[in-house]
This record gives sequence, structure tokens and C-alpha cells, in this order.
Amino acid sequence: MRRNSVGLWVFLLSAVAASGYLYSWLVYRQGYFLGAVFALSICVPILAFERGLIFPKLRAWINTLPTAGFLVAALIADYVLISIGNAVCGITLWSFGWIDGPFWRAATLSPQVLLYTLAVLTIMIFILRVRDLLGRDIFASLLMSRYRQPVAEERVFLFIDLVGSTSFAEEHGDLRAQQFLGALFAAFAEPVRRHGGAIDDYVGDAAIITWPIERGIKDASCARCVFDILDSIEKNANQWLERFGRVPRLRAALHGGPIITAEIGVDHHKITYFGDTVNTTARLESLCRTLATPVLISSELAQRMSFSNEIKANYLGMHGVKGRGQALGVMALTR
Repeated sequence: MRRNSVGLWVFLLSAVAASGYLYSWLVYRQGYFLGAVFALSICVPILAFERGLIFPKLRAWINTLPTAGFLVAALIADYVLISIGNAVCGITLWSFGWIDGPFWRAATLSPQVLLYTLAVLTIMIFILRVRDLLGRDIFASLLMSRYRQPVAEERVFLFIDLVGSTSFAEEHGDLRAQQFLGALFAAFAEPVRRHGGAIDDYVGDAAIITWPIERGIKDASCARCVFDILDSIEKNANQWLERFGRVPRLRAALHGGPIITAEIGVDHHKITYFGDTVNTTARLESLCRTLATPVLISSELAQRMSFSNEIKANYLGMHGVKGRGQALGVMALTR
């Protein structure tokens, strides 16, 4: 996950610096290095704001506004950050004698620079939003056409399901239930990113999370992801109670093995997974209710991982799984 984050920021910073270099070439035909420095100073705060690295509460509040309010608030926030970045950079370069002219000119944001910056940021933020919508791994795979032809590979799958979603909907209504699910799925995002996984899909009240096999089993990342999600919910239990009147309870199942990955669709493209591994994970999740255990893992996958002392795997025996010819060894994961 860290490598992916570093790679993303290297790409973003390189693109921003290149845009400043291009602006200096188009407008001044000189000062290319200064153009790159200005671009980085102006754009990096906006990108950090978009990714929630600075002023996360303000960003979260803006995202809750209606469309018109969102556009106005986002534009004001962007203008303030752009102006501050431009002023800090201009004053710093002016104080070192790298910019000629009066002090006020170095610190003032010109209309053409503002418009050019907004154009560059619009393109980059659009790309980031599409990446977030599709998921990091899927976005990269679609760009590279990695799965245009079906590929045989091994992956880990995590099916994680909300307990009692039907009763919640009956009690509070479908709209409130959807808000509950939306907040829950949002809580999954950070632990999944931290452990290098990707949320593949949402099916009703369940989320499907996946890893390439090497990434998923390394340091038992897939298993630690489950408990980090549970810890996050427990840590914010009071907030869940205040907002929805209950704390989410989850069932989770982990399994891994060979699958076929392929890009399908014509007007709407999607990378999807075929094979017994996916179906077995879904059936394993249903065993959580039968075995009264919230977190299960197949013995096949557990044997390929080394668990830390904080995670214990208790063998529950062989169990028949619908749609699978052979019984499946099942283990319960606990702290």
C-alpha cells in the first residue's frame, strides 16, 4: 500500500511540476524551474486537501453539502489555498532575489495563473475521482488493458457482511438503512487501503474485498484488515449509537486460490473474477451464522500465512460447502 501511495504522489508531483514548466514556456519562454516551483507550491495544498491530508473535517463537511453549495464551498476553499500557496512561494523566492519587481507583485495571484491552475487541477482531480470510483487496482488495470484477455491468477477474497440489516430496514426504513450502509462501507475504506486491498464490489449489505495472493498473505494483511475494520467500528461506537442507534455487527470470511480475471462489458467496462474461489468465499461467509463465529478463514488460506501473536486461529473441522464437491477446512480467527 505504501508503494502505491508513493507512486501516486510521485506521479502527481511530476505532473504538477511539468504543468508549471509548460506554463513558463508558453507565457515567458524562460524561468522554467521557477514555474515548476510555483506550480508545486500552488497545487500541492489543493491535492492534499482533496485527499484529506489537510483540513479533513472541512473537506468532509463540504462533501455533505448539496450540489450548488458544494461547488461554491469547494471553489472558495480552492481559491484560498491557491492564493496562500502562491503568496508563500512568491514571497520566499522574492526574498532570495530570484524574482524581480515589487514585493506585492510576487505575492499577488494573477487571473491567468488562477485560471491555468484551476484547469490543471480540474483534470488531475477528475482523474483522481475516477480512480477512487473504480478502485486503485482496477483503474490501473483498465488503463494498461491488463485483463483485456482473461488471466489466470491467485487472489484472496474477503466477504464482509452487516448483521441485522433487514431488521434495521424494517425498523427505520430503506432510506435510513441505506445511509447506515453508506457510513459502514465508508468506514471500510481506510483499513482496506492501509493493508493494500481493493474493494471490488458491494452486494446488498456485503462488501467484497480482494488482494493479489502475495500481497494478501504477506504479514497476514488480509486478516489484520478484518480486525482493523472491527477495531475502527468499536473505537467509534458512541458515534454510531448517536447517529444510527446501534453499533454495526459484522460477519467476515476469508479464502484464497486460483481464479480467472477478465475485463468484460462494452459500454460499461468492469474487471470481474470467475471461479470456485469466489463462490467458496461467499459460502464460507454464510457458515459464520451456522458456527456462531464472526470471522472465519479457510484452512487452505490460513496455512499460507504466519499470524502474529495478537491473532489466533482455532480449527473448527471440515465442513461441507454448497456448490463445492469437497469439504472445506474452516478456522475461526479471534484476537
